[in-house]
Amino acid sequence: MFNPDGVLYGRRSGFGLSELGKRMAQAAADDLVARHRSVAALFASPLQRTRESAQPIAAAFEIPTAIDDRLIEPTNHFEGMVMRVALRSPANWPFMVNPMRPSWGEAYRSIADRMRAAIADAFNAVDTGDVVLVSHQLPIWVAHLSLERRPFMHDPRRRRCALSSITTLSLIPDPRSERTGQKIVVETGYTDPAAALAAEATDVGAV
Repeated sequence: MFNPDGVLYGRRSGFGLSELGKRMAQAAADDLVARHRSVAALFASPLQRTRESAQPIAAAFEIPTAIDDRLIEPTNHFEGMVMRVALRSPANWPFMVNPMRPSWGEAYRSIADRMRAAIADAFNAVDTGDVVLVSHQLPIWVAHLSLERRPFMHDPRRRRCALSSITTLSLIPDPRSERTGQKIVVETGYTDPAAALAAEATDVGAV
């Protein structure tokens, strides 16, 4: 998106991709095609920017985009604000008392639980082939932390989740439960196909 002021869009409607954002989304679709991924299903957050990010993938694989509300951005007190300005206002300080939850919005555990549920359902959505989930930076990163069994509290500047990047998850046999045949979800790859375009971007974590 074109976001020169650094406004936190959150769940606000009416914010779509810029022309650069569309090129970045196309780069992600092109990467999937180039790697001969057999994408059989596609789910996106209900927000406009994620639905637009899904469009090149839907076109490339000739499949519809289904909406999954669980992939949406978390609620956030600072939605619609410019963070560098909001943090200087004493009126906003009470919302920053507990960064471990965090106190300014939806709890990390809640984000992780809904993302893990969406991921589990995605694996069951097709008999064969890949499923693409188009979400937002924070939900993707919290899901990553959950799968890695790492603490949720983190520095947003250190998230390894660039615009139009692709985090790959696989369902594999649980080595701790060989007799029962249980499976677990693990992260097996990360690519940043739009990296060459990132220098032109004014946003850092929309989709």
